[in-house]
Amino acid sequence: MRVPRKCTPQCYLKRVLPALMKKHVIRMTKYDYRLSNKLDTDLQKLRCRVNYHALRFTDPIQKLGEKLVQRMREKSKYFIALHLRFESDMLAFSGCYYGGGEKERRDLGAIRKRWKTLHTSNPEKGRRQGRCPLTPEEVGLLLRALGYGSDVHIYAASGEIYGGEDTLAPLKAFFPNFHTKESLASKDELTPFLTHSSRMAAIDFIVCDESDAFVTNNNGNMAKILAGRRRYFGHKRTIRPNAKQLYPLFMNRGNMSWDKFSSQMRIIQKGFMGDPMEVMLGRGEFHANPAACICEKTDQISVIKSSSGGNQESVDSTGIKKAIGEPAYPIYTDEEADGSDSEDDPTGTGEEMITEDDLTAREEMIAEDDPAATEELTETEADDDSLARQEDSELEEILSD
Repeated sequence: MRVPRKCTPQCYLKRVLPALMKKHVIRMTKYDYRLSNKLDTDLQKLRCRVNYHALRFTDPIQKLGEKLVQRMREKSKYFIALHLRFESDMLAFSGCYYGGGEKERRDLGAIRKRWKTLHTSNPEKGRRQGRCPLTPEEVGLLLRALGYGSDVHIYAASGEIYGGEDTLAPLKAFFPNFHTKESLASKDELTPFLTHSSRMAAIDFIVCDESDAFVTNNNGNMAKILAGRRRYFGHKRTIRPNAKQLYPLFMNRGNMSWDKFSSQMRIIQKGFMGDPMEVMLGRGEFHANPAACICEKTDQISVIKSSSGGNQESVDSTGIKKAIGEPAYPIYTDEEADGSDSEDDPTGTGEEMITEDDLTAREEMIAEDDPAATEELTETEADDDSLARQEDSELEEILSD
């Protein structure tokens, strides 16, 4: 059954409880984000018990996820997980443009027609307002500017990247120790999951959750739940790109030295680095910041130290050594850069799919947090809390498969 939007506790008692008592087991689709965030503390704590303790992955998913974590640990004591989210359907849905010329417009335009309710996009405005995923190259620049050296091991969680290896090449040049579930697992190990995009995403979820630092290239459902879970279980770093402020920095990076670029990056990213007390109590969406379930520690102070150039090394809270200084790669100009679920996945690629229902679902989530944002959403397809649209069926599978 589908729960009405903004369903209150009384709504659950009147609508859901009778069905549960009658059938004993029910499946509620698209329900959690429809539950009001303004709940009594005891109910929020119960929500955390369900989200973080009661729900489990099936054994095959859990075991393979744990194997991949172990294999990453064998390669390096510490590793970063990156939710890249640069698949073709994601880019088409966002309405963004990345300099791929007529082919890109044609390819993504054809995919965009899946969603009849989407308005004509304004790619330049979307990028300016931070509503587009960063490119893999930009993600690499972000991490290097924050001080992560080329020796860091990266686990990339994603479906099939738009543009394939050509698109990934700059990121892999920055971080040669680049891994995915496809590179870590054997073909036989992955075969049972290949036609189920949600189960493939669940495997990524487990590895991302166990990483020392998690970097999200969007603020969709999977990213939010991972951020909240990592806060809940003792806190682990989650880095979110401040995309709106980063856009002009990326556009001007060819006109400044690496030291200046890195310094500006650190300033822009203050407040987006996942420090323990970074999000004020009572602020932020419940999934990303389940504050009602976390004991307040008044003696903790969030401090993000910016470093200024030099060939120094520092160690962040994850224990990952970060080489700070001029990287061994060129600074590209803007012109050079421009050249550059349903449960079953019929394509057999395991790629995450966005459905027609996801547009409505995303509007409902945004309207609940900020009613005034709904009108803007229909005009520009996204807001700062929805840089990416994670399919709701994937979310259900992640939590309950």
